Amino acid sequence: MNDTPRRRRWLSIPILLGVFAVILLLALCAGSEGFTPGRLLSVLMNGQDSIAHTILFRIRLPRVLLGIAVGGALSLAGVMLQGVFRNPLVEPYTLGISGGAALGVCLNVLFRLSATLGSWTLPLAGFLGALASITLVSMLMLRRRFSSVRDLLLVGVMISFVCSSLVMLIMAISRDEDLHGIVFWLMGSLDEPNTFLIGLAAAVSLLALAVSWLFSLNLNAMALGEEEATHLGVRVELTKRVLFLLASLATGLSVSVAGVIGFVGLVVPHFMRLYVGGDHRLLLPASWLCGAAFLVLCDTLARTVFSPVELPVGVITGILGGSLFVYALSAGRTLSGGRP
Repeated sequence: MNDTPRRRRWLSIPILLGVFAVILLLALCAGSEGFTPGRLLSVLMNGQDSIAHTILFRIRLPRVLLGIAVGGALSLAGVMLQGVFRNPLVEPYTLGISGGAALGVCLNVLFRLSATLGSWTLPLAGFLGALASITLVSMLMLRRRFSSVRDLLLVGVMISFVCSSLVMLIMAISRDEDLHGIVFWLMGSLDEPNTFLIGLAAAVSLLALAVSWLFSLNLNAMALGEEEATHLGVRVELTKRVLFLLASLATGLSVSVAGVIGFVGLVVPHFMRLYVGGDHRLLLPASWLCGAAFLVLCDTLARTVFSPVELPVGVITGILGGSLFVYALSAGRTLSGGRP
């Protein structure tokens, strides 16, 4: 039996780590105040250049860390949901999770809870909104009101539309000082100065990676069908509940901190499935790395292409992600990818 394809797939993680490191270096060096790698290393080691030190540690490094956390979390959420539903078109947006999170954050802004109670209410509101959406979809699925994945996807899309309409209603009745922030936040941005939120996003992203990897063999079994997975000893309903909760937590926190950033949870898992195959032991960490690198790269482009004007990062992810997805389809690539 030829093990070359399997070896090549396991080598994909070191390759992705190398690409990830190059993109991080580019993100830290590129900007209106450009750094050479040598100057960057000097600032990191001794911090003698005070202006460069401020730019690096107060502006660029927090954005990079947040991009890693959010990009990895959204990609993981996409992989988990696609594995549960066994459909490559499922992602946090098509199930209404992102819409619910956005609605929760907008309600937080409308009632100014973060200003009165603290910044911790922002991720909490996003998580509760995401959890409410996925709970509704899960209840419909568990009660067998909808017999096919297609029906569930339609329900998720409708929930997303309802949430979007409610967000527009909140924008219509919001104060002028709140409206600008909501509009810019809806387009996505990694310009978040709150170190607590950045640290929380990073912790949740890494937690999602660790917990989801523990369920990687369950996801591999569920790819064969729920009945077959049950015969193999997988507790299917427990796996679904844990992964739904984890996807809601990752998506809700990402949306509450960075805004609505599309296509990461759809495009990255799709291309990683083509690259490393359907084995979730590889697919989950590969998608986390690729999602983190992809979002950091998009943010770098967003703040440098039309410098000094900064574009919303959601615009860049939509253009790049949508173009790559259409190209993959036009090139005859399959959506399903390989099996484990």
